Amino acid sequence: MVTGKSPEKSAGQDGSRGAGQSPEGGVGQDGARGVGKSARESRTEQIQVVQQQHINGYRRLFGGQLMAWMDVVAGVTARRHSGHIVTTAFVDNLEFLAPAYIDNLVIINGRVTHTGRTSMEVLVEADTEAMDSSRRPLNQAYFVMVALDETDRPVPVPPLILETEEERREWAAAEKRRAYRQGYRQK
Repeated sequence: MVTGKSPEKSAGQDGSRGAGQSPEGGVGQDGARGVGKSARESRTEQIQVVQQQHINGYRRLFGGQLMAWMDVVAGVTARRHSGHIVTTAFVDNLEFLAPAYIDNLVIINGRVTHTGRTSMEVLVEADTEAMDSSRRPLNQAYFVMVALDETDRPVPVPPLILETEEERREWAAAEKRRAYRQGYRQK
């Protein structure tokens, strides 16, 4: 088990744990105090049935409805990770991959891929399942969620504990997305 710590920095340089250090207590990469959490601890799944009120003029699932469902999954995932109320700060790489029709199931899964000091990146993936149980990827997006206290001020979140190679790759890719977003905001 390792934390989402960049391997270039050693433990202690910035008050954080390095890769392979215990996630129990202390200060995480993001300044959060306490125990880190793994992505599996906050994983969220939601299943929706596409109904008449969810379709557009082309008899397909309305994209805005899917985005709303995905935002809820991102929020629940981030809330489970942080233990706080959360708000959506940014949606990145929203890709519509296929249509969904009336009576299709929409299976939406969310997992934390990166943590900052007060923010979490949540990958939300949606698949559509037809009556014959065949599945197709429907959509995916990265949501940046910010944890808030009772006065709506950002609060530190637990560091993310990386347990698999896939999670380490996601973390590295998230670092690049984060740098891009920060550069974009500074323009």
